[in-house]
Amino acid sequence: MIASLCRLLSASARTRRHPPRLSSREMALHPPQDSAKLIFAPTGTPGTASPAPTAVPGQAGQFLKAERHGGLRRADLDPASPISQFHAWFRVASQPESGVAHPETCTLATAQLPSGRVSARVVYMKELDTRGFVIYSNFGTSGKARDLFGTADGSSTGNPWASLVFWWEPLERQVRVEGRASRLTPEESRTYYDTRVRGSRIGAWASKQSSVLKPDSNSDGDDGRSQLNGWVREAEARFEGQEQIPVPDFWGGLRIVPERIEFWQGRENRLHDRFVYERIHGEGNEEDRWSLERLSP
Repeated sequence: MIASLCRLLSASARTRRHPPRLSSREMALHPPQDSAKLIFAPTGTPGTASPAPTAVPGQAGQFLKAERHGGLRRADLDPASPISQFHAWFRVASQPESGVAHPETCTLATAQLPSGRVSARVVYMKELDTRGFVIYSNFGTSGKARDLFGTADGSSTGNPWASLVFWWEPLERQVRVEGRASRLTPEESRTYYDTRVRGSRIGAWASKQSSVLKPDSNSDGDDGRSQLNGWVREAEARFEGQEQIPVPDFWGGLRIVPERIEFWQGRENRLHDRFVYERIHGEGNEEDRWSLERLSP
């Protein structure tokens, strides 16, 4: 039995080091007629929708959850505030019975100027207030910092526009947020920073986010992880015995103040319900307000 287990672990290790090569037809979920395509129109069953009636490529599962009660209507939405409406949807997504594991998970997209090159990554929304959506990150060396605030060498001039996308598959719902981003004050950032476990606070100091990690030539098989581990040890030594760890000046919160928020509800035959709020800036002492329109799917 022990010998069998050893053979299994050895085979698993070999597979990790040298994944088996697959032909284009083996990689395809539905082997296409055109052998140049690796994947062609994969059939899937999104969320809790009913299974696809057939496995024919291109016939993905239908979105039926909202179909049963007439879909999403303008009357279902807060007419005045997309922030309030997002909060209502987030409360539903946060319930255990919703099936959404981490409703705060979203994709943050930014664009570098002047190249226009777009980057996207999955982040956690940590706060929501009447002003907007807050995430936390390293803004010293990260790609987010480069795109949003520019670089000293001028290779990126800074573009404050950013977008968030929330996808709650079991509810067949999506929310898209577009707006301008700005840093939180150090005082605001500390409120959240102090809630993190000690290891995460140390990690904020240790990680030079997005920097290239150099392999240790004296360590067989090291791929750069040892350099990161060394930075962590340095940070741990720096704050040894210190429970109140300061917030790094390069780390903190980012608030995306929305100009546009779209609420998307899946419907049958891809005839989805889409409603978009657009900010209308007030003149003089007038407060901003929001328009609300239905979009074609």
